[in-house]
Amino acid sequence: MAHNYMRQPSDQTPKYKMPTPEGLKPEIKDNSDGSIYVQYHPTIQGRHEVQMSFEGSGIDGSPFQCLVDSIDSGYVSIFGSGLVGGMSGENESFTVVAKHGTLNDIQVTIDGPARTDVKRENKGDRAEFSYMPMTPGAYSINIKYKGKDIKGSPFQAKISGEGRKRSQISISNCSDYALNVLEPEIVDLTGSLKKPSGAIEPCILKKLAEGRLGIASFTPKEKGNYAVNVHTSSEKHIKGSPFNIAVGDKEMAHASKVTVSGNLNSANANSENHIVIDTNGSGYGGISVVMEGPHRTELDFKELENRKYQVYFSPHEPGIYILNIRFADEHVNGSPFLLNVGGEPSGRVRETVTREMEQAEPVMPKTKCEFLLKIPGTNPFDMEASITDPEGKTELCEVMDEDDFHYRINFTPQDKGNHIVSIKHKGMHISGSPFQYTVGQLKTGGSHKVQVGGPGVEKGECNLWNTFNIYSREAGAGTLSVAIEGPGKAMIKIEERPHGFLGVSYNVDKPGQYGIHLKFKDEHIPDSPFKVTISPDGGVARQVTVHALKDRGLSIDKAATFTVSFNGAAGQLHAFIRSPSGGHDDCFIQEMDTGVFGIRFIPKENGVHYVDVKLNDMHVPDSPFAVMVGSVAADPAMVHAHGDGLETGNVNKLNKFVVRTAGAGSGFLAAFIDGPSKVALSCKEVDEGYEFQYTPFCAGKYLITLKYGNIGIAGSPYQAVISGTGRKPSPILEQSSMVVETVEKKPGMKASRRFRGDASKVVASGPGIKKAFLNRAQNLTLDVKEAGNAILFVGMITPNGTPESELVVKRASNTSYTVTYTCKEAGEHLLQIKWGDDDIPGSPCFGDVSLLSHSHSSRRRGAARWSSPEITVGMTSSSMFSFLGAQVGDKGSLVVLLKEKEDPVMLLFAVRPLKF
Repeated sequence: MAHNYMRQPSDQTPKYKMPTPEGLKPEIKDNSDGSIYVQYHPTIQGRHEVQMSFEGSGIDGSPFQCLVDSIDSGYVSIFGSGLVGGMSGENESFTVVAKHGTLNDIQVTIDGPARTDVKRENKGDRAEFSYMPMTPGAYSINIKYKGKDIKGSPFQAKISGEGRKRSQISISNCSDYALNVLEPEIVDLTGSLKKPSGAIEPCILKKLAEGRLGIASFTPKEKGNYAVNVHTSSEKHIKGSPFNIAVGDKEMAHASKVTVSGNLNSANANSENHIVIDTNGSGYGGISVVMEGPHRTELDFKELENRKYQVYFSPHEPGIYILNIRFADEHVNGSPFLLNVGGEPSGRVRETVTREMEQAEPVMPKTKCEFLLKIPGTNPFDMEASITDPEGKTELCEVMDEDDFHYRINFTPQDKGNHIVSIKHKGMHISGSPFQYTVGQLKTGGSHKVQVGGPGVEKGECNLWNTFNIYSREAGAGTLSVAIEGPGKAMIKIEERPHGFLGVSYNVDKPGQYGIHLKFKDEHIPDSPFKVTISPDGGVARQVTVHALKDRGLSIDKAATFTVSFNGAAGQLHAFIRSPSGGHDDCFIQEMDTGVFGIRFIPKENGVHYVDVKLNDMHVPDSPFAVMVGSVAADPAMVHAHGDGLETGNVNKLNKFVVRTAGAGSGFLAAFIDGPSKVALSCKEVDEGYEFQYTPFCAGKYLITLKYGNIGIAGSPYQAVISGTGRKPSPILEQSSMVVETVEKKPGMKASRRFRGDASKVVASGPGIKKAFLNRAQNLTLDVKEAGNAILFVGMITPNGTPESELVVKRASNTSYTVTYTCKEAGEHLLQIKWGDDDIPGSPCFGDVSLLSHSHSSRRRGAARWSSPEITVGMTSSSMFSFLGAQVGDKGSLVVLLKEKEDPVMLLFAVRPLKF
């Protein structure tokens, strides 16, 4: 149990944990010199933990872990990051606290790969120790009292090389818990978790495999029965809610039971190294893997069977690295691991240029504004620009063509507030568009308000100037740095333009993968560093041409084709399509003739797709190609976001914001929230668009990114500062996300009602699903008692492709319906029944009423005589036959007795039943 205390002169909040649930109250004093004094009196031995935050964010080094040991005259405690690890060439420190007058009985020595001097300074009842390790490796810190090691001594401090870089991945699959229910989507659903102690907190709902509903980040800390309540936006429980979870010892998170196999002592730079993490039998909890060292490390993982995970890592350079592996926020056995990374240096070269950006002057309404952009590979006649005011009114801007693909864009805003500027080529947004333009006083910005766009951050070519644009007007004043790192040296040129735009051009002499690092106020901007593959001199790829590729008018689930001509080039052709939701699919390629290939793809979504065509991994001219799928594509320039939850919020409280999609078409709306903890994120449809609600679990800064059709909306990302007291921050940056497939809305349109039905629970019964007879009414009953609420669709198609003329659906009771139909034609019929958007079990089904044989007889004085009249199926009152009777024969046959004039006629039909 922890107690929280706020010091009034500032926003510092210490939170103290003891090894027992009772907790301990720290005493906090203001030193009136910019520092505070925290004092506590431990009463038991063991590991204590102090969490401290400033303005809602954890301070550097928090939480502090203190080891307390018992001595003859009281207690001694040791704390400080220097006991755990650090970086070579920097001072590392720790503190020993003991009863006044006993400090002289404390002795400290440090052994390691190199001699290290220890500095000591006594201050009353405490001694502060510092040391500077010059060589990476493991250092043993021996702390003794009266010649005897205190509890926990010697401590192992693992020191990495200079210039510590941090790379991380999160594996959350092992903290997912599946609920026993199928849900087609999680929009309009919220969840809460009731613990055995009775405490209730929000939980994170997640759509798992095969449409199952589950909860994410389930890390139980106490045994007993948990209850998961899942509600709709109307506060009604979904079917099966509340869901009960019995948690025993095997479900509790046990980091000590996680095993890690593989080489945990050494690795090779620029090579794929791997380890296996086995969480079987360790309970529910998330895995975080963090690699710290002198250079960046590429990290990835693959899920194996039985809760095992294979983690791949590739450090960029040799050196000493520290590998931290945590399960449920606790180090696994042996973590952190010290890795001696060998191998050959990569030879990567880094070039950096900086610019001091001044605060932009406020722009008032009715003032003429202009931008200057460079957009290579465009046609002036296909360029257009527009500005949208805060009320949603859009006006075209003036676009002036200048030299070398430069465009001057002029507009005059009429009102104050946040405007949206859109720049399109052939009706589609260029890279980086749309972006925000504030009229009036600018708000406080930051690195998250710097936007980048252009082909130079997506692809490049050797010995050519590759370009991109930087928009920093909304970010405020600060230092902007552009660094390019890769196998070759980069020449970087910055073109300063008015009104917050910069143009960046770079030229490299070697192919390979490069990293473009963009920082503002020494913080990476969103998505930095950008990974760009620089291809060799275009050469043969420049010879390739693309023909008959339609850039609009394409439809979902309908194949689109185009051709590629090599024109004498040679090599391996590869093509893939990128969808608005972020998916990648390979295109089908077939050689049509020598040097001519046909390429085929089938889009699955509405919106703008990009088709990449490469020869020998080099883009052909104008690749990637933008194509519009669907008649109404999602336009991110018409999407606006507003609400307090985009700027501020509270821990363990619902924080809200609204995304207005009215007038923006239909598409995929994605929300990503990155911060020191996961958040419980939910969404519901409202009149103007969609309202998002999120509950963070710890204080700090959260970055909210909103995309429509996989394109960031203007003003995104937003930074929300969350205050309050909650859990301790995660050791890694956590991300929560939700994707909503929106419906087309128009301004003033009311939100459509959402139904939540389960088609798999509909039960069909009755003779009409077993047999079908010509010209006879057939009945079947649908029981929807367990299927929730949805719209019922029933339809039948005749053999000639028209709807069946006689089909009636009637409500028999509150939970059942009767379907009556009459087949008028012979041949195969199709019966389809849907509950909501999904077919019920067995639907669609096919039935066939077919004529097998016929015979007729006449009885004249006992003599039998046969004739062969023309048989007409589907008789009317004017038919040549009159009906005498019918009887069901063997094996499902149907015997029909008719009369032709005076002669009786017997017809034999075979009926294939409609089976579900």
